[in-house]
Amino acid sequence: MKALDRIDRRILDELQKNARISYVELGERVGLSTSPCLERVKRLENDGYISGYTAILNPELMNAALMVYVEIKLEYDSKRIFEKFKNAALLIPHLLECHLLSGDFDYLMKIRVADMAEYRQLLGDILRDLPGVRDTRSYIVMEVIKETTQLSVT
Repeated sequence: MKALDRIDRRILDELQKNARISYVELGERVGLSTSPCLERVKRLENDGYISGYTAILNPELMNAALMVYVEIKLEYDSKRIFEKFKNAALLIPHLLECHLLSGDFDYLMKIRVADMAEYRQLLGDILRDLPGVRDTRSYIVMEVIKETTQLSVT
């Protein structure tokens, strides 16, 4: 795998801002003609620096305006509790992120739903259906200051 140079980093930065940019325009922005630009993008994809492309949807228009973070503590009743929990969590359609953490709780979930009534229903499902859940703590997001998928490439 080739190390990233300045042009690779500029390509990654531009693609994070607009993955639908044409190779002609991308090349102009990073100082390359179209063919070498395309070759670099393909190499960045093949080397795993670019793992995919996506559209970012407006949650309010998608009936998912309420964002909630949920701390989950597990009951350690079996050796496979983490695997069981992971497999069940992957089936939750409203779950955007789920992270196993060190500290006072085991998992942190990021969930988006339409409103508080839908979240109360989902929380009941989490407590009832997810294996090993001992306790939860919810944090309702009142205002998003910054939310991005862009990584610093400097």
